[in-house]
Amino acid sequence: MQRKSFGKMSCPIARSLERVGEWWSMLVMRDALHGLRRFDEFQQSLGIAPNMLTRRLNALVEAGLLERRRYSEHPPRYEYVPTARGRDFRPVLLSLLAWGNRNFAPEGASVVLLDADTGAVADPILIDRLTGRPITDTDHVTAPGPAASARTRARYARAAARAATPEPTPPQLAAAKRAAP
Repeated sequence: MQRKSFGKMSCPIARSLERVGEWWSMLVMRDALHGLRRFDEFQQSLGIAPNMLTRRLNALVEAGLLERRRYSEHPPRYEYVPTARGRDFRPVLLSLLAWGNRNFAPEGASVVLLDADTGAVADPILIDRLTGRPITDTDHVTAPGPAASARTRARYARAAARAATPEPTPPQLAAAKRAAP
């Protein structure tokens, strides 16, 4: 069965998933950002089938996250180097690393982010580049942008209406249940 393409959706999360949402793609990018460059290095690190790795590398090159560079003429061999767009993906991977350590590593962290100068464990957070303040649920909200479709604007309007309607408290729910015929 052919999966649905997210490439034409107006949602930036969906468009991003179109490029890196397949799990092998994220692991290839992880390895590329750690300095792996050659097909055999990726294959050894990931234990991935050659045909799958070829598809993932081609897709990441097509998406502009990796650049294919020839390093041998005879036989022709290529290395895969992160582009500026690919390097821009690093904070996403670091956020996943921190989230995974917090939520899915009951045995403890197997990989940590360290401050290069002090060696101290770092805990990445998302901040607003303009103010330097951490992004929080209470101080920041998502909203339709200038290029938002009518469908996106309607979805956000529905969400805002739901947020404006307070959730009934347990005593209110109990009273409504007692009053029901």
